[in-house]
Amino acid sequence: MSGINKVILVGHLGKDPEVRHLEGGVTVASFPLATSETYNKDGKRVEQTEWHNIVLWRGLAEVASKYLQKGKLVYIEGKLRTRSFEDKEKVKKYVTEVVAENFTMLGRKSDFENTPVSSGTPKSEEDFVSPVDETGDLPF
Repeated sequence: MSGINKVILVGHLGKDPEVRHLEGGVTVASFPLATSETYNKDGKRVEQTEWHNIVLWRGLAEVASKYLQKGKLVYIEGKLRTRSFEDKEKVKKYVTEVVAENFTMLGRKSDFENTPVSSGTPKSEEDFVSPVDETGDLPF
């Protein structure tokens, strides 16, 4: 039996996607994604944020570069990939990334229309409570 490598994340972009064009015209986009959870510790509400490195290839990278911006809420499905490289001092380093296979923009439709880039995460949870707006339409 083969294994399963599946990741599902819902979080906010930490910065605008960084887009590169490789040899052969292949497009790759990457960005950090923040996921947060809250819990009570000694009667106090504590928020813990985890950062994930997201990588998108080809057409998916093109769409991400066009529509995703820092602070936007997205649903991402993909798989984990760990790769190694040597830094300037010839020290072997490892990085684990989520290679996205698809994504869905969440929030209100107005969040993805020609609005200025936000300077961070939403002001409150009410800003991004549902992928369906008041009219029942999907946000895209």
